[in-house]
Amino acid sequence: MTDSLVQALVEMKETEALQRAKQLLADGSDPLKILESCARAMEIVGQRFEKGIYFLPHLMMAGEMLKQISSLIKPLIQEQKSGNQGGKVLIGTVEGDIHDIGKNIVVFLLDANGFQVRDIGINQKPSKFVEAIKDFQPKVVGMSGLLTLAFDSMKKTVQAIEEAGLREKVRIMIGGGVVTEKIKDYSGADAYAPDAMAGVRLCKQWIQGE
Repeated sequence: MTDSLVQALVEMKETEALQRAKQLLADGSDPLKILESCARAMEIVGQRFEKGIYFLPHLMMAGEMLKQISSLIKPLIQEQKSGNQGGKVLIGTVEGDIHDIGKNIVVFLLDANGFQVRDIGINQKPSKFVEAIKDFQPKVVGMSGLLTLAFDSMKKTVQAIEEAGLREKVRIMIGGGVVTEKIKDYSGADAYAPDAMAGVRLCKQWIQGE
């Protein structure tokens, strides 16, 4: 059944996707599993965008569908979780990049798993990350980017965090369709998350492993 939800989302069938999500909830499916299916679908949408099969309107529509489904699911997840025991995570899309679908999925999943998340949004300068780290004092900082120009922004942001004397206080993960182990090394981040669930696993490992 979740496969049909993934398919409806990937094929941009908004009404069908919402109906599937409602049906899954009515049948007693785990809300987290439904969100994971959404994450899977969004990754496919992102791949199609990179290949030039989908364009910006498709990304926007996918984001809107995700928002609607998550608004159904979030209250149920909040009933299930017992306080924010996971620790603080700061996340944002780096300067020069306005893509936020992947970031939003990570935010939803982290929130659902009991983390305190501050999302600073898209196209954020290195200085904004530094300010937010000083104010929020997270254990983990997540940087997102879907475009290749994001690589330099990630590197500059890591450097700015270092220059502000905050590098030892945070673990930094990066993610996005084009991000690889090589880019992790280039940027100076601690790790890269190939998908949303990997990002959640990293946060659990880093924060709860302390």
